[in-house]
Amino acid sequence: MLKSLLWQWTYLINKMKPAKLHCWILGWFSMALCCWCTSDKFTQSDNHPHTWKKLYLAHHWPVTVCKMTANDCQDPPKYWTIHGLWPDKGEDCNRTWHFNVTEIKDLMSDMRQYWPDVLHSSLNRTQFWKHEWDKHGTCAATLEVLNSQKKYFGKALELYQHVDLNSCLLKAGIKPSSSYYKMTAIKEALTRFYGVMPKIQCLPPEEGEEAQTIGQIEFCFTKELQLRNCTALKGGSNAMQAPLKLGTEELSVCNDTLPTYYPSEVQDHK
Repeated sequence: MLKSLLWQWTYLINKMKPAKLHCWILGWFSMALCCWCTSDKFTQSDNHPHTWKKLYLAHHWPVTVCKMTANDCQDPPKYWTIHGLWPDKGEDCNRTWHFNVTEIKDLMSDMRQYWPDVLHSSLNRTQFWKHEWDKHGTCAATLEVLNSQKKYFGKALELYQHVDLNSCLLKAGIKPSSSYYKMTAIKEALTRFYGVMPKIQCLPPEEGEEAQTIGQIEFCFTKELQLRNCTALKGGSNAMQAPLKLGTEELSVCNDTLPTYYPSEVQDHK
């Protein structure tokens, strides 16, 4: 069979005129190259750093953020504010897509209220938003509903209002206090209210302290922007899930067995 195919191949080549043979070989080569490139593209897509599966809407507690840094936090908000909207994979996905604050001028009032730069009091400061866009927004933009700066920041604000974490905690009787909470009680309250388990991060106890300090609560969304459980990814690096570090202190997943402090004001550093 193989000898027969080779004979037919040789016969066709010998019968063709040079010009026709040249075109035929060129066409065959182009088709093979196209197939190879397409195959290679699909092979690489599964490992592409811009391929993400879920979004994290991170809220942070400004009082704890101030506790973590030597910056002079001027009267931090006493409500949960937005830290960011993060795809679970990839960072700095498009370094040529620069942040332009004029594209979100219609959102400025809400941005200043719900997505403030906690560490810097100037209302005109936009470096925090620039950082979030450069690192996370350019990755999230692969989703049509997030494919512009206005869409990205606007949708984050919309999800923040929809989650309404501040009201949820108050309804559950969980509010800033000098008393300690059980982490299991906080988790149960959130799960009962939302039907999913968020990711809760705390500042571990300092030397001489017995309680951890709640600092960040992240809600997970599907690409259809539906709430889902925040489950840890298996395998592979995940820059988005690295502990938040400010100065020499950092947040990590809260310990269920430790008492939890939900501070109402910034305390002096030791």
